[in-house]
Amino acid sequence: MELSPFQGDSEDTGEVAGAEPAAPPPTLDDAAIRKLVKRLSRVDAKGGATIERAAIMAEGAQMDAIVEWIEAHDGEPEARPVAKSSGRGLHAARLSAAAAGADRPPLRYVLPPGALADPS
Repeated sequence: MELSPFQGDSEDTGEVAGAEPAAPPPTLDDAAIRKLVKRLSRVDAKGGATIERAAIMAEGAQMDAIVEWIEAHDGEPEARPVAKSSGRGLHAARLSAAAAGADRPPLRYVLPPGALADPS
């Protein structure tokens, strides 16, 4: 008695059987990104806008385009507060290096006042 192979076992293509190739995400134009950023952001104390990186990530595959738009409109990553280290103890060096967060992405982006205004 011969066992029948599972679907996709006879050809090792590296693809899931029956799966269609993923379509690229639609590209957003300037007005669509402005509308999206305006919806996701909140007004800060200086009259600008603050947008959480987590909110941008939740929008999915358009994250890079949104971050590029923010940077093109004078938006900047929010500076992380620097934690003071006592400088003593066994783990002081590790904690101060982790607190610096040089290798971590920003938590928020800050846009200047008027950056979300319609260009008309």
